[in-house]
Amino acid sequence: MTLPVADVGRTHAQPSAAGQGDLGTPRRLLKDRDVLALVIGIVVGAGIFRTPALVADVSGSGLIMLSAWALGGVLSIIGALCYAELASAYPHVGGDLHFLRRAYGPRTAFLYGWARFSVIQTGSLALLAYVYGDYISTLIPLGPYSSAIHALLLVVAVSGTNWLGVRVGAGAQSWLTGAEIAGLAAVIVAGLLIAPAAPTMPVVPSDGVGAIGLVMVFVLLTYGGWNEAAYLSAEVEKSPGRMGRLMVIGLGMVTVLYLLVNIAFLRVLGLSGMAGEDAVAAAVMDAAFGASGAALISIIIAVAAVTSANATVITGARSTCALARTVPALRWAGVWQRDRDTPGNAILAQGAMALALVGAGAFAPDGFRLAVEYTAPVFWAFLLLVGLGLFVLRRRDPDRPRPFRVPLYPVLPAIFCATSAYLLYSSLAYTGLGALVGVAILGLGVIMMFVFKLQTTTEELD
Repeated sequence: MTLPVADVGRTHAQPSAAGQGDLGTPRRLLKDRDVLALVIGIVVGAGIFRTPALVADVSGSGLIMLSAWALGGVLSIIGALCYAELASAYPHVGGDLHFLRRAYGPRTAFLYGWARFSVIQTGSLALLAYVYGDYISTLIPLGPYSSAIHALLLVVAVSGTNWLGVRVGAGAQSWLTGAEIAGLAAVIVAGLLIAPAAPTMPVVPSDGVGAIGLVMVFVLLTYGGWNEAAYLSAEVEKSPGRMGRLMVIGLGMVTVLYLLVNIAFLRVLGLSGMAGEDAVAAAVMDAAFGASGAALISIIIAVAAVTSANATVITGARSTCALARTVPALRWAGVWQRDRDTPGNAILAQGAMALALVGAGAFAPDGFRLAVEYTAPVFWAFLLLVGLGLFVLRRRDPDRPRPFRVPLYPVLPAIFCATSAYLLYSSLAYTGLGALVGVAILGLGVIMMFVFKLQTTTEELD
């Protein structure tokens, strides 16, 4: 098969096309626990401490709310199975970008790479940095700009850690994920066993189908990030065919945690109480431990934000590296540092963009919801394209070895595509101005797509 010259997933460090030079290739150094830590760590972020209030506000009943969280886990696992097939057949640090390039060509891949760099990854990193800054400032205040200062320091810290090498970044991720799970478990125990239960409250009215669509937008974005594991497929120590099992195990654990924590929130606050309380976890910890609970929840949420931020740097830099290799003018960011086994220049570029976003100032009063609206349409549009790409590549490349095949094909991929299409529609129909801004930024990428000269040369790879 022929692949783009900008292939970072080659198994041997052979030169690129004539005149391009050898940009370096990754080695298989990541263990199963590293992949699990990344899947769990990037999914279980600060969002689970914020979105339950938004979900409760439009659910209508506790049963609908909990069913939505369970359904979100099942749909995410189905999507992970589809990604696992692509990652095992085409292991590459470009992840989605590489799959899209295979299925649709370099222009679609460039547009996705631009979306990740300008909207999805760097925006998420900046948001997580501010979440960390807001909560850590309650423990270590640094004056009127405390949140921004802490946010800047976090971006520098996680970027610097991963610039030092994949072993350092992956090791930090394992420890952070363990601390994150322990913190979430503390909230669950407090809500189920320590805090007093809320009195029975009347059911909150719901506006039907529209509400369910918006519920699933928030729920599935809170599960978002599981697809990031695809960016590590070229670095997994053993066969990339193991990606399916690892992603399912990780998402299964996340689903259980999400259900338990929402049951805990519902028990202590009730549905109406959840809907009227932005800081649901803080309210539960206050009910369980009083004033000391505020300090504890600040630490837990700060750790969750750091964990997701670290994982975001790991996977985001790899897509930036892959994108840079398709644009001759950006090839400096496509260099893979062999001595540290990391895309060092891409990490620096990503960090600089995130620092610029952090430095631009605090978010709007309803910044979290605005950020969800900003990223959702772009996220679901490309997730749909990747799902359809599985069908395209099965037909176009039938003899390609696939160490892992999605079960019940084509039923499960069809469910994944239908879900992504519905969530794309919902994210446009039931959200606000932020969605239009995200789409506008994507439109800017269309212009850039024709300004930059994209690399289309191919070479034979083993």
